[in-house]
Amino acid sequence: MSLLATIAKPAPRPPIITIVGEAGTGKTSLAATFPNPIFIRAEDGVGRISRKIGAPDAFPPVSNGDELFEQLIALATEDHDYSTLVIDSVTKLEEIFTRDILEKDGRAKTLATAFGGYGAGYQALASMHGRVRKAAGVLNTKKAMAVIFIAHADLETMRLPDKDDYQRHSLRLNSKSISHYVDDVDVVGFLRLAAALRGDEGERKKVVSNGDREFVCHATAASVSKNGLGINEPLPFIEGTNPLADALGITARVKATKAEKAETMENAE
Repeated sequence: MSLLATIAKPAPRPPIITIVGEAGTGKTSLAATFPNPIFIRAEDGVGRISRKIGAPDAFPPVSNGDELFEQLIALATEDHDYSTLVIDSVTKLEEIFTRDILEKDGRAKTLATAFGGYGAGYQALASMHGRVRKAAGVLNTKKAMAVIFIAHADLETMRLPDKDDYQRHSLRLNSKSISHYVDDVDVVGFLRLAAALRGDEGERKKVVSNGDREFVCHATAASVSKNGLGINEPLPFIEGTNPLADALGITARVKATKAEKAETMENAE
């Protein structure tokens, strides 16, 4: 058969999304607004979700990498009705993976000296994150699940050859691990407080916020963020809502499901 005969348009699939933000900005609450989620918990952010949203289903918290991958395998091999996998958080997973690596080495006290040093410990850490990303890809393509990675934010210094150094928000992970949650995902969004500078001329300006939050998922110099949905400005994040619902077609699917259920009930009567 000719290779040209194998050409076809890629089948649509649910999104893979990384949500980044500082503590208390609502990362877990946002993830819980995606359709029918199941949480894998490296930390217990689920317990802090707003009552307006309600607590989602969740596995028991993981304490090591083996427990994590057992949960991922269960989702991949067993029948279930979950539509979205949320991993909360990959930042906490990094702590768990680091502990696993040091326990496996037995003698090393830090990643820098693990497995003989020379970066071997950090490479092992990145490889474990790579396994997580690979498992998520299987769930995305084989089980048609959306995947949400939650990450805590940190500042990194950008050093470019033709511009002055500047800082931007990134994922609080080792630099070798970040690519698994940024390069090959559909959306990277930074959840932040909406803020503005206030002050008269000649006075020291102050950052002022009224508590409103916004989701930045377009390319900016201030944060690691991207999307392929045509979004080019910050989206308002209101507690209990999903700022990506329209762009991802979630709103339309929810309406269609409700209409289908209503029609089924009418026919039954």
